[in-house]
Amino acid sequence: MGSYIFKRIIAGIVTMFFLTTITFFLMHAVPGGPFSPSEQRNVPKSVLEKVEEKYGLNDPLYVQYGNYLKNLVRGDFGISFKQADINVNDLIKQGFPISAKVGIMAIFAALLIGIPLGIISAVKRGKWADWLSMIIATIGISIPNFVIAVLLLFLFSVVLKVLPSFGLSSWEHYILPVIGLAFYPIAYIARLMRSSMLEVMRQDYIRTARSKGVHELSVISKHALKNAIIPVVTYLGPLVAILLTGSFVIERIFSIPGIGRDFVTGISDRDYSVILGMTVFFGALIIISNLIVDIFYAVIDRRVKINE
Repeated sequence: MGSYIFKRIIAGIVTMFFLTTITFFLMHAVPGGPFSPSEQRNVPKSVLEKVEEKYGLNDPLYVQYGNYLKNLVRGDFGISFKQADINVNDLIKQGFPISAKVGIMAIFAALLIGIPLGIISAVKRGKWADWLSMIIATIGISIPNFVIAVLLLFLFSVVLKVLPSFGLSSWEHYILPVIGLAFYPIAYIARLMRSSMLEVMRQDYIRTARSKGVHELSVISKHALKNAIIPVVTYLGPLVAILLTGSFVIERIFSIPGIGRDFVTGISDRDYSVILGMTVFFGALIIISNLIVDIFYAVIDRRVKINE
């Protein structure tokens, strides 16, 4: 196990290196920049040159790349080019806890609703409960989350006026963003759980348990669920990273001051430090989440051996 974790950590570091490198050079390959004359029409060219010199943007690209890697090794994501005297590390510290709070609620909602929905659909295959569950799952997968969020906002905030439409000042403010963020994962987990459950229910050990007179609820909870839930655990890795970092669109719609807002603003402003810092941070979260899930995967099913 220790050797496996070490190898995964090394692989994660290599992945982060390539992610940083590709993002850095692709970002600079796009015409223009954070202080290009086309975006700063009323600023004299001499002033723009001074600003670029201050941030090192007039240095050769390989020098800029080397300087960024040196700072990154020290855990410094740099200073925002467009937000004066604001460090990207501070933006992450301010925005991530807010996004993570909404994301954790969305993860629990997705698991608590999606897993039972998939189980019911598999157990009641071909019946109205199955059809209803799959209709909900199909809607959740087919319709983008921003459409769901706008519909929820219109229905509950504009028409019914029972829930607030923006901010996170009370527990009621979390309801619509969490539902909007969790709707797709609920649908995906329900479909995963249904297909996995149907496959497990055909296995010989399930038939043996039933033939011994084991109650159907025990067959599902003690025998089938443990193996059927493995695909959901696998999906949980990237899901945790995505939801914890916040949905950019959801945060925009509900005016949530999370990390997604800063990432969107950084892209629109061509703020190189913010774009790189957020990308590295998201990538690290995904790698860490996948490592934790792989370990948890082996703990759930002892038949799964980790190759060291």
